[in-house]
Amino acid sequence: MTAPFAGVFAGKRVFLTGHTGFKGAWMAEWLLHLGAEVIGYSHAVEDSPCLFTDLGLQNRITHIIGDVRDGAALYNALDAAKPDFVFHLAAQALVRYSYDHPVETMETNVMGVVHLLDALRRLDRSTTCIVVTSDKCYENREVLTGYREDDAFGGKDPYSASKGAAEVVAQSYLRSYFLAPDSPVRMATARAGNVIGGGDWSTDRIVPDCIRDLMASRPIGVRNPAATRPWQHVLEALSGYMTLAMLLSGASTTARVSDPLDVAEGFNFGPWLTANVTVKTLAEELLTHWSGTWEHKGDSAAKPEAGLLALSIDKAFHKLDWQPALEFSQTVALTTLWYRNVTSGSTSVPEQTAQDIAAYTAAAQAKSIPWAG
Repeated sequence: MTAPFAGVFAGKRVFLTGHTGFKGAWMAEWLLHLGAEVIGYSHAVEDSPCLFTDLGLQNRITHIIGDVRDGAALYNALDAAKPDFVFHLAAQALVRYSYDHPVETMETNVMGVVHLLDALRRLDRSTTCIVVTSDKCYENREVLTGYREDDAFGGKDPYSASKGAAEVVAQSYLRSYFLAPDSPVRMATARAGNVIGGGDWSTDRIVPDCIRDLMASRPIGVRNPAATRPWQHVLEALSGYMTLAMLLSGASTTARVSDPLDVAEGFNFGPWLTANVTVKTLAEELLTHWSGTWEHKGDSAAKPEAGLLALSIDKAFHKLDWQPALEFSQTVALTTLWYRNVTSGSTSVPEQTAQDIAAYTAAAQAKSIPWAG
């Protein structure tokens, strides 16, 4: 059976920023499965373990060490790559880190978008570009309802502010340059929820922190058990980005989308509202697959983070025919079993990652989600 999206990306040149990160490594791997030629542009790998390294991606793609804050280097890399598609995932992605490094966060997350989009404007080459920001781009009012694409951007911490600003930058380039019918560049933005999945080893992220505690036979330490987030598997977000790119490029049309410019705008990709649960619920669900306990480890000196955060995915559902393939329990199971199988040595990182892509695709096909065929 032909893999879903293969007809869109097979044989295409895909420029992927942030390919050494958690989400970027998953995207590079999936694109390779689809037959794409991947050109990655990102900072050097500094952490160990690292999904990018464990997948051997440095030997399977064009691997460029570069900084999105360096506009000239990014322009030259894009000029040489001549990509059919661009996915901009490079970012400083940690809220707590942003408090200590606000300038780095702003330079990376805001000026990185400026440099990328201005390079595409000047190169004047036919390209489809998806700029990935975050669910935290919205002004968080701590409300129960999910944020919609027309809600105000904002941010109370440097990370969230940088993502709101990145959206403003992207929308200004879209309206000034890329909405013209004769523009060779097609661009849209994508805002995902809190992604989880195997292979994330970042510090100050709930699932990697849980796994490290469990591997050390310690109780899981939970800082903010009542904090609510829109949890989704990393492959859910990536399927949204690829669906948007497919329609934006004109590779596919639907009854609702006959012109690529109809989707040249921002879209949320998140879980169903039933997956908007507390950190406590996430930890307890994880413990159904890995024996252990959890305890509250509050930090009175910790910088504040949002308590309530949810996304409305109505627009993606109705306009793109996109929807989540996994329920919350399936998301946590797939994530936890990746770590259990890999850390126990029962499967290798490439084997488990490929199995998860296949399992996710099968789940989408079982729900007759259009991108899955």
